[in-house]
Amino acid sequence: MITSSAPTRIDLAGGTIDIWPLYLFHDGASTLNAAISLRAHAQLESRNDGRLVLRSIDTKRESRASDWTGLSGADQLPLLALAARHYRLENATLTTRGESPAGAGLAGSSALTIAVCGALAQWKTGSFAAADLLQVAMNVECQTIRVPTGVQDYRPALYGGIASIALRVDGIERLALDVDATELERRIVLAFTGAPRNSGTNNWEITKRHLDGDRHVFDCFERIRDTAAAMRSALERGDWDEVGRQIAIEWDNRKRLAPGVTTPAIELLIARATAAGATAAKVCGAGGGGCLFCYGPPARRGAISGALAGGGARVLDYRIETEGLRVG
Repeated sequence: MITSSAPTRIDLAGGTIDIWPLYLFHDGASTLNAAISLRAHAQLESRNDGRLVLRSIDTKRESRASDWTGLSGADQLPLLALAARHYRLENATLTTRGESPAGAGLAGSSALTIAVCGALAQWKTGSFAAADLLQVAMNVECQTIRVPTGVQDYRPALYGGIASIALRVDGIERLALDVDATELERRIVLAFTGAPRNSGTNNWEITKRHLDGDRHVFDCFERIRDTAAAMRSALERGDWDEVGRQIAIEWDNRKRLAPGVTTPAIELLIARATAAGATAAKVCGAGGGGCLFCYGPPARRGAISGALAGGGARVLDYRIETEGLRVG
């Protein structure tokens, strides 16, 4: 039996610009994210009947096939099927589960893909190369959701920690940041709004507008790029007030990308958190639902949590995760 797990993430700044080829039009583009302890899990067990069984505990779905050639994207568990097909899985049961809510905007599907591909690679070859795993995971998820995926979400799942993902013409580079994770964690309250989001749809609509030459979207991404750079600088020097200011700027520009990024329910939760002492807030991922994180002084963390819970959100217990993919 092989088990694996990978962390989800909070995207601090620079999201969506990491979708190819958007970052090629914004010199110096980067994203900032922090891996968190809400993990995605995969388990592989051998069978003695020669068949394949794919099982998702979260969705309560199960799929069976005689061998890997019978798997495709039309399967009721397409991500698992496509990953198992790539690695030519045989005579095994693959079971998955996630600790983050479905549609949370925490890159749960990307973390799950990394966990699944890590387990499958270990099962098949006994080892894996990080670069190969990243490429397979990104392409399998793209095949599953049928729209382009960003590149940032697979890095926190694989490596953990707080990092900047530099998006350059010559490739993608992850740069671990020297940030006091405890101090950042003390200032962030993470909550599930109760409404899932569909990041593939939101991001694809924004991507199409950008590629069609929408100047408004282009300018928003220019400001989002600049905010990511300013936030990285503030994080590295421990200027926590400036970090909050940049989160607020990022959210202001992100809301301008498309009408569905925020909703009245999200704005009401942010207003409640602000009244309780939060200095900034933003949704995680593409928006429209999912998770919201609120930033504020450590002394106000309890009040902010209470305000969000009182507004109907589910406050999530988490910690910033320094360890990435685990396979054993």
